Amino acid sequence: MWYYLFKYVFMGPGLRLMGRPRIEGLENIPAEGPALIASNHLAVVDSFYLPLMVPRRIFFLAKSEYFTEPGIKGRFKKWFFSASGQIPIDRSGASAAAGALSAGKRVLEEDGRLLCLYPEGTRSPDGRLYKGKTGLARMALETGVPVIPIAMVGTDRINPPGTILPRPTRIVLRVGKPLDFARYEGMAGNRFIERAVTDEIMYSLMQLGGQQYVDVYAASLKKSAEAAPTPTAEPGDAA
Repeated sequence: MWYYLFKYVFMGPGLRLMGRPRIEGLENIPAEGPALIASNHLAVVDSFYLPLMVPRRIFFLAKSEYFTEPGIKGRFKKWFFSASGQIPIDRSGASAAAGALSAGKRVLEEDGRLLCLYPEGTRSPDGRLYKGKTGLARMALETGVPVIPIAMVGTDRINPPGTILPRPTRIVLRVGKPLDFARYEGMAGNRFIERAVTDEIMYSLMQLGGQQYVDVYAASLKKSAEAAPTPTAEPGDAA
């Protein structure tokens, strides 16, 4: 109930006013049955505009930290993320990947739902499309469900880093044709096959969204930026 109240009453009207969203290729999303959605990830609001524009309910895998924050704020966040279809997963430790795979398979195989994953693993730091992680490919190969690529366009312009108030813009969701990897049946766990599947998904997203592709992981780039020493002013530098 809360999912649809958020979608149509509490948040939907404001999101539509702010982003004037439209969706292209909606017919590529099956009306029923399980499917994986693979999306690029430009901003936090990606996880709001996807459910807003797709008639079927979408589930997401979210890091468990969203559900464990203490205090009143933490309890509200746990309730909000649970009500909006987020499924908590522990991303630390050796069993993290297995836990995420198990949770995702349950949504797909037992419930026949739509499950969305961001193969980049984190938001793009600069609007480019980064190398995909193979977890989504592993899930697709083990479940045999189709992968629906969706490119988000414009969500990074609503609330750019350093801004407080949202900026009205135009958001477009481009849905590609389902990707079928039945030809790789029985090959889940083969890292070369999983990389090939992942690269095919990322190529489809690049074609749909028109982003420049970067063959490195976004998380690695962010860590490198955080570890880089802060430059100090040298004599003669402009003020």
